Amino acid sequence: MKTKTLRKNKVNIVTLGCSKNIFDSEVMMAQLKANKFEVEHEAQQDDSEIVVINTCGFIDNAKQESIDTILRYADAKEEGLVEKIYVTGCLSERYKEDLQKEIPQVDAYFGTRELPRLLKTLKADYKKELVGERLLTTPSHYAYFKIAEGCDRPCAFCAIPLMRGKHVSTPMEQLISNANSLASQGVKELMLIAQDLTYYGLDIYKKRNLAELLDRLADVEGIDWIRLHYAFPSGFPMDVLDVMKNRSNVCNYLDMPLQHGSTNMLKAMRRGITREKTEALVDSIRQKVPDIALRTTLISGFPGETEADFQEMYDWVEKTRFERLGIFNYSHEENTSAYALADDVPENIKQERADAIMELQSGISYDLNQAKIGKTFKVLFDKAEGDYFIGRTEYDSPEVDNEVLVKISEDNDIRIGDFANIQITSADHYDLYGKVID
Repeated sequence: MKTKTLRKNKVNIVTLGCSKNIFDSEVMMAQLKANKFEVEHEAQQDDSEIVVINTCGFIDNAKQESIDTILRYADAKEEGLVEKIYVTGCLSERYKEDLQKEIPQVDAYFGTRELPRLLKTLKADYKKELVGERLLTTPSHYAYFKIAEGCDRPCAFCAIPLMRGKHVSTPMEQLISNANSLASQGVKELMLIAQDLTYYGLDIYKKRNLAELLDRLADVEGIDWIRLHYAFPSGFPMDVLDVMKNRSNVCNYLDMPLQHGSTNMLKAMRRGITREKTEALVDSIRQKVPDIALRTTLISGFPGETEADFQEMYDWVEKTRFERLGIFNYSHEENTSAYALADDVPENIKQERADAIMELQSGISYDLNQAKIGKTFKVLFDKAEGDYFIGRTEYDSPEVDNEVLVKISEDNDIRIGDFANIQITSADHYDLYGKVID
């Protein structure tokens, strides 16, 4: 029984998971708006007639969050707070049949590449002329910029190819057009994303073409920063670094998930690289771009990981001194090749090892930040919270990296979405504090 009046043709889009899902939700929102729907992203009020949940199915914690969110809206539907629920994204792609049985309150489930079918269900048209158009959910001065979909890598732990399919590059001309459109809307920073940036172009140009794409994106007027996320180490195209070195608006930043520091584990993970080759790659990258900030992600507790394997990873992290680093516990994913292995590292040991790595990284980050005191950096300001304006240097991506905090005062002529030169006056483990330099 309905307890309140719902706003007809109003859709609330709820996004879970990674930046690729954010991008997909933004595309969906643009299509819905063009079909005369009123659209909100993660609306504060339950007054929408329709809710579309864009789910994540990557690891256990993400899957549970997606399920909990679906159940929350299923309850809201029974209370009359929403009329229709649709679920899309990775979890729905992977577990559609199970979800249909377990949560029948959902009106329909869709996979990761079924936007036209979802729109048709809503009695909306998929407008091909809007390809590349999005309604940004991020602050208006930066945008995630997906250059490819899917992945061809055989990593043993990863279910992404099951949910996203084979690698498909977006044609370069379309990407340049999209970048020009975003720049005209005031976007100053593009964060390039894909399951694997380094495969870009292999399918349509028969060569790794990320360097050329970067060079052409750097020509787009109004784009001040271009940032690279999710590069793969094996076969990394070194000509990308030449562009990074030569083009001032390509950030000296590279996000390259390396997953482990033990050759035994890398082999078991089917990463196609050894620790020795990884070390050589990191050294080569730093020699070519000495000022680069390297972000990496690791896995704790992959099947068969011994104390010796972990210690090898620990020593490697200590030696390599990554500028940015994260780690997550191994999740035993069905239909991956690792699923045939025994998930034999207890959860408490996985967590202890992850905590040890993060404690080590905290100390490394503190030392690196202390070295920045007294230096001046170009900072892009994202928001104001409490007593501070909060921004980032070119070495930091939003949500996951360090922040620069500047005290709000009448003397500070700082505007959200603008750049300012900031001298660092103090620093802790993950934050820098500074003052405006005219």
